[in-house]
Amino acid sequence: MKKAAGLSVIASMVCLFVLSGFVSAGTLEEIAKRGELRVACQTQGAPFSFVDKNGERTGSSIELVNLIAEEMGVKVKFLNYDWDGLIPALLSGKADMLAADMTPTLKRAMKISFVDPYMYTGSVVFVKQDSPLKSIEDVKKTGTKLAVLLGSTGENDAKKAFPDAELKTYKGGGPILLNAVIAGHTDAGVNDGSAVRGQSASFPPNSIRVLDGQLSNSPLSFAVRYDSPDLREWLNLFFLHIKLDGRLENNLNYWVNSLDWKKDH
Repeated sequence: MKKAAGLSVIASMVCLFVLSGFVSAGTLEEIAKRGELRVACQTQGAPFSFVDKNGERTGSSIELVNLIAEEMGVKVKFLNYDWDGLIPALLSGKADMLAADMTPTLKRAMKISFVDPYMYTGSVVFVKQDSPLKSIEDVKKTGTKLAVLLGSTGENDAKKAFPDAELKTYKGGGPILLNAVIAGHTDAGVNDGSAVRGQSASFPPNSIRVLDGQLSNSPLSFAVRYDSPDLREWLNLFFLHIKLDGRLENNLNYWVNSLDWKKDH
């Protein structure tokens, strides 16, 4: 009897697993029926996602999303959020996926499901060009004021690297941090190195100086909800294809590894 009961429980669990798989495997079908992929993104996150001088939405992540929609055969609906609004937008069901320069931390992965990383970067410290701070060690002095983005990896890295610093948290995009440092509201800022290099190109030359060294080495990933395993697997296959055919390398070389995009946008 015990054996039969055990087999019954196992059979029930298998059925539940199979049924749950069928229930959660419909995101791609929903997107196809809708004819539209809904994507949560930023508008102040050059070179990944921003509105350029011509008023056009563009950037590395935006071009990748456009490629995704092209391969799916659907249109894209971009939904604009500040950094701290991206994950709530995804979890609420307003967006099908999140496309930003987001680090797949273990804490975030408790809420959302990350696609395999498509590139690697890290947090850096930047100061005003004429700042007396010359190294990361200088920034460790008690009372140093640091600008960070709310909910960002840079915020977490700054807390770990500079426990005696005074963190000033901002909502929005990376340019807000650059403004804070240049205006003298803070002594330094901490943000993703790729973002800092890209966004500083929109400010007067030699406005800021990036200190030598990185606070972290981090992957970047797009994300979906955990109830969208089919979309996650499709995106993993998409990134594999564009890695193999060179489209990902072309994207990153233009947008992230150089400032070539600046003359066009």
